[in-house]
Amino acid sequence: MRLAECMNRLGTESAFDVLARAKALEAQGREIIHLEIGEPDFDTPDHIVEAAVRALRDGHTHYTPAAGVPELRQAIAQHISSSRGVEVYPEQVVVTPGAKPIMFFTMLALLGPGVEAIYPNPGFPIYESVICFTGATPVALPLREDKNFRFDADEFRSLVSDRTQLIILNSPQNPTGGVLTRQDLEVVAEVAQERGIMVLSDEVYEQILYEGEHFSILTLPGMGPHTILLDGFSKTYAMTGWRLGYGVMPVELAEQITKLMVNSNSCTAAFTQQAGIAALKGPRDATQGMVAAFRERRDVIVNGLNQIPGFRCAQPAGAFYVFPNVEDTGMSSKAVADYLLEEAGVAVLGGAGFGRYGEGYIRLSYANSIANIQRALERIEQAGRTLL
Repeated sequence: MRLAECMNRLGTESAFDVLARAKALEAQGREIIHLEIGEPDFDTPDHIVEAAVRALRDGHTHYTPAAGVPELRQAIAQHISSSRGVEVYPEQVVVTPGAKPIMFFTMLALLGPGVEAIYPNPGFPIYESVICFTGATPVALPLREDKNFRFDADEFRSLVSDRTQLIILNSPQNPTGGVLTRQDLEVVAEVAQERGIMVLSDEVYEQILYEGEHFSILTLPGMGPHTILLDGFSKTYAMTGWRLGYGVMPVELAEQITKLMVNSNSCTAAFTQQAGIAALKGPRDATQGMVAAFRERRDVIVNGLNQIPGFRCAQPAGAFYVFPNVEDTGMSSKAVADYLLEEAGVAVLGGAGFGRYGEGYIRLSYANSIANIQRALERIEQAGRTLL
C-alpha cells in the first residue's frame, strides 16, 4: 500500500493512546483512576435526551441540509448573538458532527504550502497536526506559566509574518485551563485587521468558567469578517458521544465550509440536531450544576497537587484540566505520566503531547468524582516519594 505523503504529517491525540493502555491494564485486573480523557462525567440532561428520542420517533432520520437544519442554525445564531453580544445570522452558521470538523475544514479552506498558521503551544494537539497536514507551516505561540498560561504580546507580534494566514486561539484553554483577557484579544485583533489575517477562535469551553465572564474576539469592533468562532455541545451539555458542533463565520467562508461538508459527511445526524435545539432553548440548570461541581473538584485537585513534593500547580480559571509543573521530579513529562500509570494506577497525560512548550508538565482532567480525585492524589503522592 502506498499512502499519500500528507499522511506522514498527520498527528494524533495522546489521550486516546493513554486510554487504550489504561484499558489494557484494567483487562489485566489493575484498578486505574482515569484522569486522562477530557470528557464530562455527567449524563446528558434528560430534556435533551428526550428531544432526541422524540425526534427519532417523529421521523428525523433522513438527510438534512449540509449546513444544518434551519431551526438549529437559527437557534445557534440567536445564542451567539446573545452570549457574545454581536449580531449573528443563520447564514453564518455551519453545523458539523462535532466541533473538530470546523477546525479541520477551516484549515483545509485557508491553508496550504507556503503559508503559516500561529497556534497556541501547549495546546490542543490537533491544531498543529492539521496545519502540517495542509502543507502549511505551524508557528508555535508559547503560553507561559508565569503569565497564567497566556501569551506575551511582543512575542506574538514577532511571530506574525507576511505569510501568516491564520491565527488560532483557545480560551478557556486545553490543556492549561488558562483564559485570555480582553487586552490579549485586542492585540490579536489589531494585528489580524492590519494584515488581513483570519482568526479561528476555539470557544468550546466558553461556559466552563470559574471567574469573571467569557470574552470572545468576535465581539471586538471590526472582527466579524476576520473570525471563525468554533463551539459545540460536547463539553457544555455533556454530549461528547452525540458529535454535534458548529462554526460561525463570514458568509462567503460558510459557503466553502458547507462545500467541504457535502464532500465529506453530507450532513450532521438529523436527530442530534433536534437535540441541539433543545439544549440551546432549554433550561441551563444541569450545566450550572456541572460547572459548580467542576469548581469544587478544581479546588481539591489544585490544593492536593501543591502539597506533593516535586509538583507545582497553577489554579485554572476555566475548562476542567490542571497542568502541574513536574520539572522538579527530574524526569520528562512522558516519563512521569508513564510512571504514574504503571506504578500508581493513575492515567494522566504528558505535557509534551500538547507541544514542545508542554514539556515539564502533565495534564490531569478533573472530570471525575472528588472521591476518585482524592484517591488519585494519594497514589500520586506515594509514587512521588519514589520519583524524588
